[in-house]
Amino acid sequence: MLCHDEPVSDAGGPIRSVSAVTLATSDMSASTQFYEAIGFVRLYGGPDTEFTSYRAGTGFLNIQQDPAHAPNGRIWGRVIFWVADVDATYAQLTGAGYPTVTTPCDAPWGERYFHVHDPDGHELSFARPLDPERLV
Repeated sequence: MLCHDEPVSDAGGPIRSVSAVTLATSDMSASTQFYEAIGFVRLYGGPDTEFTSYRAGTGFLNIQQDPAHAPNGRIWGRVIFWVADVDATYAQLTGAGYPTVTTPCDAPWGERYFHVHDPDGHELSFARPLDPERLV
């Protein structure tokens, strides 16, 4: 999100993309149930393992069993996932019994989104640009 009207350069610098985000969990079973209720597709791992990986577009979401560091009581930030349909993702998540922090809404910066905390307190946002051209 830009706070000014200057054009974005195509150069992008040396960083091309985020390959993966790894989140610590104190309860792998609860985490896998949560992420699979949203619709993440598991590549390997599972409720009885110490490391689970999910496909997240062209990257990955990893969950690592680490009871000493999860939940993290400090504010750390937020992971934002773009989804095909924000309202459908919200319905799927709440239909599975998971409460959210916000309901889907249109933001002034041009996204429809909602926020939720996973079982370990990691803040997640599920969003979609209001302008389909931003997805390209």
